[in-house]
Amino acid sequence: MQKNTRILNLGYALAQSVAVAWIISGAYKAVTGRVHPEVSIGAINTFTDISREIHFGFFQGGIFWGWPSSHTMVAFAIASTAIVLYPNVKTKVSALAFALYIGIGVSVTIHWFSDFAAGAILGTLVGAVVGVAFRARMLSSGGTSQRVTSKTHQEGL
Repeated sequence: MQKNTRILNLGYALAQSVAVAWIISGAYKAVTGRVHPEVSIGAINTFTDISREIHFGFFQGGIFWGWPSSHTMVAFAIASTAIVLYPNVKTKVSALAFALYIGIGVSVTIHWFSDFAAGAILGTLVGAVVGVAFRARMLSSGGTSQRVTSKTHQEGL
């Protein structure tokens, strides 16, 4: 059985960027509690500007409401991590198309556009930091495959 360290590092990097983006997004949401568009539109006249309705305070709006968009933040964290680790044109185009599809999709349905923009910016920053750290790890390991015996595989190495 072969153990490809480049693929393992990519998997670890993507998992870390998702976890960090989700934690940061949840922390922001726990403090800001911004109201989603469709929740407010059903309860308030549609001509009322509710885009600035934010309930500051710890858990005033929960961690699943509003600003920034977690979907967008995680998608851009994944995309920018992949771009930093594999900076070829195919990866850049594919990763950005994926992130934009997710981000724009949620910004026209369950989020304000500013939720999308904040998620994209913060996610890109998270992904870039994680990607740079893992790129250094990949370069130091040489990105080579190593032979793994069944005994070392069972030990978790």
